[in-house]
Amino acid sequence: MANPTAAMLVVGDEILSGRTRDANMHHLASRLTETGIDLNEVRIISDDHEAIVEAVEDLSRGYDHLFTSGGIGPTHDDITADAVAAAMKAPIGVRDDALAVLKAHYDRQGTEINDARRRMARIPDGATLIDNPISAAPGFTLRNVHVMAGVPAIFQAMVGSLLPTLTGGKPLRSVSLRIAHGEGDIAEALGALANALPDVSFGSYPFIQNGLYGTNIVARSSDPTALETAVDRLVERFPDAQL
Repeated sequence: MANPTAAMLVVGDEILSGRTRDANMHHLASRLTETGIDLNEVRIISDDHEAIVEAVEDLSRGYDHLFTSGGIGPTHDDITADAVAAAMKAPIGVRDDALAVLKAHYDRQGTEINDARRRMARIPDGATLIDNPISAAPGFTLRNVHVMAGVPAIFQAMVGSLLPTLTGGKPLRSVSLRIAHGEGDIAEALGALANALPDVSFGSYPFIQNGLYGTNIVARSSDPTALETAVDRLVERFPDAQL
C-alpha cells in the first residue's frame, strides 16, 4: 500500500521578501519522512486571503494531508484561520475550548486576555485543536488540513503534538555515498541502475573540493532490502565510493 501523501503551505510576506528564512519546511519534511508520509509539494504564498483560500482548496483536494505554517497569531495580518475556514466552507468564531486554553495560560502569567489575544481562539466549527505546549495558542485540524504557527519553535512543538495522531506508512530511508567522479562521468551508469531498481530513487549532488569534482549519490527507498541492494550495486560499480 502506498504511503499517504502531503503538501505544505507556507504563509507569510516575510518569507517571500527574504526577511525571514523558512525553517519549518525542513523540519516537517524530516518528520514526515520518519512517519511514512510523503511530502510531495510545498508552496509559499503571501498574506493574501484569496490566495490562501485558493491554495488550500487546491492542495487539500490533491493530497491526503495539507500542513500550513504561519498566519494564526494575534495581529491583523494573521488571516490563515479565516482563509482555511472559507476554503473548507466552515463557520469560524471564538471557541470556548480554545479560549479556555488561552485563559489558563495567561492567568498563570498574570496577563489579561485582550481582543488581540482572543483572536487566537478563533477556530472553525468542526475542527480539532492541535496542542501548543509553548505559548498555548492552539493550531487546529479541519478535515485533512492541519493549521500551525509560523514561529519555528512553536511549529515544531505542534508537529510533535500532531503527528502521533496521524496514520503513516513505511518510513523513507536513505543512504549517501561520496563518489570521486563528476556527474558527467557517472550519469550513464547511475541512470541504468535507476532503471534496474525502480523501488529506489537516486539523487546526484555534485561538489568541488580542492579543485576536484565529485558527486554525492543519495539512494532512497521505503524497502530496506531494495536499498541494501542499491548500495551494494553502487559500491560494486564505483569501488572508491565512501559511505
